[in-house]
Amino acid sequence: MKLTVNGQKLELACQTAFQVREKLGNTTDIVIVNGFQITEDCKITENDTLTIIRKGVMPKRGELESMMMARHTPKVHEKLKKGKVAVAGLGGLGSNIAVMLARIGVGQLLLVDFDIVEPSNLNRQSYYISHLGLPKTDALKKQLEEVNPFIKILTQQTRVTADNVQNLFDGYDIICEAFDRPEAKSLLVNAALEQLPGIKIVAASGMAGYESANLIKTVRPIKNLYLCGDFANEARAGKGLMAPRVQICAGHQANMVLRLLLGIEEA
Repeated sequence: MKLTVNGQKLELACQTAFQVREKLGNTTDIVIVNGFQITEDCKITENDTLTIIRKGVMPKRGELESMMMARHTPKVHEKLKKGKVAVAGLGGLGSNIAVMLARIGVGQLLLVDFDIVEPSNLNRQSYYISHLGLPKTDALKKQLEEVNPFIKILTQQTRVTADNVQNLFDGYDIICEAFDRPEAKSLLVNAALEQLPGIKIVAASGMAGYESANLIKTVRPIKNLYLCGDFANEARAGKGLMAPRVQICAGHQANMVLRLLLGIEEA
């Protein structure tokens, strides 16, 4: 039977997943079949994908990537590896979006921000005390290299302007708008829609405070623009930005990127 096991194409005389485990591993190994971790034996069929993980043992580099993506829905990883996504703004939204995109295995990420990490960032952004004073592009790239060493990560420590949007983002499938300031958001969205008509933009508006998480949603107001948030609760005096709602909105943006890379668009 032809199978893919830990990323390798094999032909094995096995009828069940545990028979494959016994042939290649041992009884303490984790077995994942077509994205689902099993605890009871099951039949396998031609061209199934199995991952066998031995706990406490560092896998070989040639097996590591397939193990990292073993819980993906089948056939997703191949599409995501071809994706090219830019994240503009590496604060509470952008830093968390980038981590999620690295975890799902998006093939190329461009990280764009002009700022450095400072203490008030740490309540919601994906940085640590050791990152204080570092450019956000550098601090985040180091994290992502630890999260997923199999993707390409490019950085631009610069401020986005109407004059550099085309040079920065041309050739990318999707731009994630992740700025704090409304004027920066509108500048990027308007410039990208005008200068890069084929690119898709996933933007955000309204995630401040501690209102219900269920108010945050994703819509498509116009062609190629996807907007995530509650569209009401912006940051202002008396209403701050905190990790839970910011990360929920970042999750909406990352999930929209995932869907777009898989060819799924919101109505």
